[in-house]
Amino acid sequence: MDAAREIGFGDRFDEVKEIIASKRPGEPEPRALLELKGAIRRSEAKGAVRSFGLNDSTNTHFLNLPFYETGGIKKGERTQKDIDIIKELLQKVQPHQIYMAGDLADPHGTHRVCTEAVMEALRQLNGEPWLKDCHAWLYRGAWMEWELGRVDMAVPLSPDEVIMKRHAIYRHLSQKDIVPFPGEDPREFWQRAEERTENTARLYDELGMAEYQAIEVFVKLF
Repeated sequence: MDAAREIGFGDRFDEVKEIIASKRPGEPEPRALLELKGAIRRSEAKGAVRSFGLNDSTNTHFLNLPFYETGGIKKGERTQKDIDIIKELLQKVQPHQIYMAGDLADPHGTHRVCTEAVMEALRQLNGEPWLKDCHAWLYRGAWMEWELGRVDMAVPLSPDEVIMKRHAIYRHLSQKDIVPFPGEDPREFWQRAEERTENTARLYDELGMAEYQAIEVFVKLF
């Protein structure tokens, strides 16, 4: 807001300030505030995509699922509306690979709901020709890692790739320094993510395999 005002785009500064001030503790957030936050998160995601040299117009899609739009920490129930939005995107993109969060016990349940919604969308799309050439993989985030005995794909990361990933995480500035749901772990998200993948690489090294800076691992769903 301050930067927008400084470069001459501050004609709505007072209006936005009032929207933020209208939030009351314990009450659902006003729709206008949710839209502002959504705009920030979308812009951060686009910045992360651009950091890898991808086109944020063609390589970025936002679902804006209704179950998430409650204005509070507690989210709504997943409905067919959410699933239909996912089905529409899948039909449009017809991906060869799908990556989903495997953190089914994440701190506030959103990953589980999203993953289950994608799985239900895929079930309803069963029989589509493009699915014959499609594979789905589950990853885990910064809180935990897959046990090596369950891993179906291990992707080594070079030191440069680790830095690229870190810089992509940096683009999510609103999530970076103050973790919304930190639990008992005081580390920032990028620190957790890096230490997790570096520890995985050490485990593979101890098994007698090649030594890498870090390794990302995935479990194959189908």
